[in-house]
Amino acid sequence: MAYEFDWSSITAAVPTLLAGMKTTLLITLVAIIVGVVWGTLLALARLSGNVVLARLAAAYVNLFRSIPLLMVILWFYLIVPQFLKSAFGVAPSTDIRMLSALVAFSLFEAAYYSEIIRAGIQSVSKGQLSAALALGLSRAEAMRLVILPQAFRNMLPLLLTQAIILFQDTSLVYVIGLADFFGAAYKVGDRDGRLVELLLFAGLAYFVICYAASLLVRQLQKKLRPG
Repeated sequence: MAYEFDWSSITAAVPTLLAGMKTTLLITLVAIIVGVVWGTLLALARLSGNVVLARLAAAYVNLFRSIPLLMVILWFYLIVPQFLKSAFGVAPSTDIRMLSALVAFSLFEAAYYSEIIRAGIQSVSKGQLSAALALGLSRAEAMRLVILPQAFRNMLPLLLTQAIILFQDTSLVYVIGLADFFGAAYKVGDRDGRLVELLLFAGLAYFVICYAASLLVRQLQKKLRPG
């Protein structure tokens, strides 16, 4: 007997799905902001003349790039709650799955953003730094006012592409029971006996959002392309 699709459960699940999408977008946004800021510091450390800083930053990046994201999420889900409970006396009943996910994604993505930013900085002509130093700027001022603005312009499409990948990866928080968009769709589908319909709908939503974002990135690449 052929499977009979029934899409009516999706309409009733819209509020739950929207709440899940808010969770997904929050994790994505926080991880992008923290990841870019921390990733920039890591990139600067790796490019600095300080051997200790460079090696520590390289070790951090290599560590997180060598471990599956799923494992990182589980690690921080086990570590962060215990740390907060011991350091700040957080009640055992407090649900801090969201905080664990934010920490895990932010620190994990910083390793990938660091490599993108490091490549972006290296793409700027060394003559730019020499000219800035000749004008009397310190090395830190030259990096902040001259090099980084040009580097971010060069690597903006790559940063946005990594953000799209991050948005997709947020679905992995289901392993710690956090109700993101995918998790909400799965729970509703399992509850209503319409798992196929809800997962197909969730997949379509991810495809539409990510494909639209990728088209915007392509347009941006064309605008930033010299000549």
